[in-house]
Amino acid sequence: MSDSSFMDRGLSHVALVVREMDRSREFYEVFAGLRLVHERPADGLITRVAWLADPHTTFTVVLVESNQLDDTPLGPFGHLGRACADHAEIDRLADLASQRGLLRSPPVQSPPPVGYWTYISDPDGNTLELSYGQQIRFTGLQSPR
Repeated sequence: MSDSSFMDRGLSHVALVVREMDRSREFYEVFAGLRLVHERPADGLITRVAWLADPHTTFTVVLVESNQLDDTPLGPFGHLGRACADHAEIDRLADLASQRGLLRSPPVQSPPPVGYWTYISDPDGNTLELSYGQQIRFTGLQSPR
């Protein structure tokens, strides 16, 4: 497309190296609510690439499958964050993560603007935070410039 009005602007994605695409894709679909929007084979050090989009925003997680690239995982504190609909959704996903051996920390209620949150690990050691009650957009809009 040559029309620049259709081009992305702003923070659009994060790319993560994964060892097993199907396992990682399933993790981000289940725990982060992302949906596949693009997938392709690749050559060389990378074998496959998948774009998983958030249906509520324009943000995308790009999974890059490789058994040859040695990349540092995002975590244990550095993380991707997903805002959930309520406490029950976090509790359900934390229970599922615990059953799969992926729970990094149980759900905790923190004072505003942090809210209710938990950390879970993806299959490659990256950290995903699930939260409810964080008002990142609202807090950012209220910040002095």
